[in-house]
Amino acid sequence: MKEEIEVRKMVKIAGHHHISMITKNIKVNNEFYQTILGLRRVKVSVNQDNPSMYHLFYGDLIGSPGTGLTFFEMPLVGRTHRGTNAITQIGLLVSSYESLVYWKKRFTQLGVKHGEITTYAEMEALHFEDPDGLRLVLLNHNGKPIPQHWTEWNHSNVSSEHRILGMGNVEITVQSLESLSSMLQNIFDYTLVSKSSHQAILQSVKGQVFGGIVIVQQDGPKERPGRGSVHHLALRVEDKEQLRFWEKRIKDFGYKIMNLTDRYYFESLYFKEKNGIIFELATDGPGFTVDTPIEELGKRLDLPPFLEPKRAEIEAKLGPIE
Repeated sequence: MKEEIEVRKMVKIAGHHHISMITKNIKVNNEFYQTILGLRRVKVSVNQDNPSMYHLFYGDLIGSPGTGLTFFEMPLVGRTHRGTNAITQIGLLVSSYESLVYWKKRFTQLGVKHGEITTYAEMEALHFEDPDGLRLVLLNHNGKPIPQHWTEWNHSNVSSEHRILGMGNVEITVQSLESLSSMLQNIFDYTLVSKSSHQAILQSVKGQVFGGIVIVQQDGPKERPGRGSVHHLALRVEDKEQLRFWEKRIKDFGYKIMNLTDRYYFESLYFKEKNGIIFELATDGPGFTVDTPIEELGKRLDLPPFLEPKRAEIEAKLGPIE
């Protein structure tokens, strides 16, 4: 028991890795996240389980863990019927209150649906939606340090002082707050920051919102996913040895591993908690530069080696993005 406790002190969830959503139109999605939000498109690839479907990744210079917003294109998908037992909002960090003012003005000028500057999860915030209705919120990080590996992309059309830094608090709405909160604390050693009868805030790294999860308890019908819905949240794991540690630990707590796979850019495992929320654990490396120079990231269709022999067939089924 003492040995296990010592291992757990060394093996920590270092924050969010990425988060994956559904979009109906990849052209509109591409325009919004590059031109309006100023993020870098770091990888154009396909859903490895269904190569007829685009999978786009946006983030910082190299799509560093903790900055990744990823989208699967499903042209025939219907609208999301909002409800409980779903990941319902994504927090994105900016450096100051002035940045929130800048983004509110920018959203107004560009016709982006947004609210007023308010407070969310004990932070100054600006809520907005993307063209699919995905709910996002800009959070004032107030000049606090960010992970050292996050790397600014200097060619963004958003000035450096107002750029989006990376992911912050992610909101998950569930029927049972207690089961999700307990799972995060007992398996992954998340710290409980605050708790009320209907909401809890937890952090994978105490005092740091780049690993924050806001749990909202809500009864009623479950969400029916569609365009603008979130498929899963990926948690950051250092390497494949730690991934194996978490695999055993998840199983020891009675959860079934849905999938354990090498995604080429990182290794992943997936499991579903009791409310039906899908979590992925993804390794830091090797990263998106394993097959592409930094300056060329996001400019062409990249495929993992096992799909490369099918490139012509795959490209024939994909429409243009630009």
